[in-house]
Amino acid sequence: MKKILSLVKKELIQVRRDRRMLPIVLVAPVIQLLILGYAVSLDIRNIPTVVLDQDHTRSSREFLSEIFNTGYFQDIGRIHSLKEVDESIDQGKAAVAVVIPPDFERNLISGKPALFQAIVDGTETQTATVGVNYLEMISRRFSQKIIFQVLENRQKGFKPVVVQPEVRVFFNPALLSRNFLLPGIFGLLLMVMTVILTSMAIVKERDQGTMEQLIVTPLKPLEIIIGKLLPFFIIGTVDVFLIFAVTNFWFRLPLRGSFLLLLALSMLYMLSTLGIGLFVSTLTKTPQQAMLTSFFFMIPMLLLSGFVFPIENMPRFFQWLTAVIPLRYYLVILRGIFLKGVGFEALYDETLVLVVLAVAINLFSVLRFRRLD
Repeated sequence: MKKILSLVKKELIQVRRDRRMLPIVLVAPVIQLLILGYAVSLDIRNIPTVVLDQDHTRSSREFLSEIFNTGYFQDIGRIHSLKEVDESIDQGKAAVAVVIPPDFERNLISGKPALFQAIVDGTETQTATVGVNYLEMISRRFSQKIIFQVLENRQKGFKPVVVQPEVRVFFNPALLSRNFLLPGIFGLLLMVMTVILTSMAIVKERDQGTMEQLIVTPLKPLEIIIGKLLPFFIIGTVDVFLIFAVTNFWFRLPLRGSFLLLLALSMLYMLSTLGIGLFVSTLTKTPQQAMLTSFFFMIPMLLLSGFVFPIENMPRFFQWLTAVIPLRYYLVILRGIFLKGVGFEALYDETLVLVVLAVAINLFSVLRFRRLD
């Protein structure tokens, strides 16, 4: 028993002396809990919504007020044609489009069913399902409100009023959660493979003392970095083909867009994640530290990327924080190409941000790496 206690004491002393491991073990969980406790929420609110009001009457305005006063939907603008509805959904600007027909108020007055159209982006199944349920609930409540008003005025010949949505779900009509999750898993696997492999490989060189031997060779520091990162870039590219094959042929998730565009933007995404792995290697000295630090970065990036929890539900500060997470933009690209079949013109903004992030992350990581060596 004494020998075991002595061994435990020795290990605790080693952990205490390791100035980089101790903060990772004790401080990192607290920081992650604070970040995720505020940012992660299962409540669906502030669903981006556009409106096409073809009636322009008092009843249509009151009904729209009922929708947006709940806090479930966020009014991001009024549009003027069905073409703009398609563009808003295709480009990811809106998750829901509400179309009020020209005879909305006339049907209410005559007692006929007052129908309106709800067009929903089905690529985010959780938001789509909850959004449809919210609209149905709001419609019933608005119908009851009108009934009570009529009864209070004691109008004769009153016919029951029905306000009912006609729901159309784009891109994922059956609202299959698999179609929502598979693109996210695609991006997650690429991030895990490239970040961990890169950080572990470079730190392993330093831990074994072989990095110093590389530095004294005629190779320049930038050439060493490229030589270390390029193999993992090739491995990541092979993984893209493998993951795509399983996603497309085994799980039967159709690819509606261009595979070449998917491959090109996946390579751009990997440049960012390789840079993150290089940055992790500058913060750590042992493979164990590199592994823990990698997960410290990846878990918040996963949960703040919009993979599971909608970004619109997060506090404003964390919405700003997600702007520097490459996975956020890559998820839009994956769902756009797989489910929507959009081209480069619809993904231009996300591509531009990925280029900026890839350059910034790698530049910062290379500068820090050269300073350490």
